[in-house]
Amino acid sequence: MRPTEPPEDPMTPSVDQDRVAKATAAGKYRRTPLERADQQVSWERSDQAFFAAGACHILAWVCRESHPDKSIELTGLRLAAEPQVFHVYATWNDWAFDHSGWNPESQLFTVNQDFEGRPLDRVRITADLAAFCAEHHSRMPHQYWQDPLPRAHGYLRRYSPPWESGYRRT
Repeated sequence: MRPTEPPEDPMTPSVDQDRVAKATAAGKYRRTPLERADQQVSWERSDQAFFAAGACHILAWVCRESHPDKSIELTGLRLAAEPQVFHVYATWNDWAFDHSGWNPESQLFTVNQDFEGRPLDRVRITADLAAFCAEHHSRMPHQYWQDPLPRAHGYLRRYSPPWESGYRRT
């Protein structure tokens, strides 16, 4: 006899697991001291590594600006009670977009918290990019080895957003 499936949670996005990227902790791609000190070395990392650590905020802003008709917000993660965020991603409904593509936001949060091994806080980001960068010691686009905006736009295009992929909020 097969156990019955649990009832579907109405607050959980309907997920076709074959079409969703697997959420990956940003910390897996944390920059080395050399990558932090040398912008060219940092730039030459894979796109996923670059947008996981060092340019996640650029990718999140590009995602929001590329979909002005959607109510996309920005969220930062920080270690509980710490002032600085270490990862930024875009959110839409219950979905999150970062270096690992579109994933249910709860999965992205959990995989990062599990990786860090400490409680995390979500921080809603309402500042513009310049104010965010000043407050959180992050780089503006002109401060990278090369302009990261075209690279971020190209990376964003690799992933179909949930509203185009047939995912629904049940």
